[in-house]
Amino acid sequence: MRNAIILHWLTYEDEYYREEQPAGSDANWLPWLQKRLMMNDIKADTPEVPRPFDFDYGSWVREVERYDITPETTLVGQSMGSGFWVRYLTEHPEIVVDKVFLVAPWLNVHREEDTDFFAFDIDPGLVARTNEFHVFTSDNDRHESLDSVALLREKLPDARIRVFPGYGHFALADMGTEAFPELLDAIL
Repeated sequence: MRNAIILHWLTYEDEYYREEQPAGSDANWLPWLQKRLMMNDIKADTPEVPRPFDFDYGSWVREVERYDITPETTLVGQSMGSGFWVRYLTEHPEIVVDKVFLVAPWLNVHREEDTDFFAFDIDPGLVARTNEFHVFTSDNDRHESLDSVALLREKLPDARIRVFPGYGHFALADMGTEAFPELLDAIL
């Protein structure tokens, strides 16, 4: 059975505890995508990593390993969620998946955050263990993400990179909508 695991971005501590701030898995286009995938008979999960601002890689691993990751699985990550998938797949060369979508990937290339969450070397064979490997970026994203895309382009030259005009960091405020039909179409 086809399934998808959709990982959220980094939520900083002040946002995490703000009552009006949605949980990472309920923010931006994630709920919209999850519902549309389920409507297409693809089991879709949006794990919620507790206290993501702690940069505890083990917490992210424990959360995603609750779900099946098979050759029929699609992995989606937004920002830090993308960076997680790159590290996780790098560290698990035995894992083969159907599709990977990195949306506004962030790999902390300039060490903006003091963390070892991204202390790894990208496996150059990663793309070969997928049927499709996509990087979605925007022409007006933050420099941290644009530099992460440049690194991915260098390390994973077979990745398909798509540039969207004006989507910023693919947040609701940037896109102006919770809908992300381009991502849905690419997954389907």
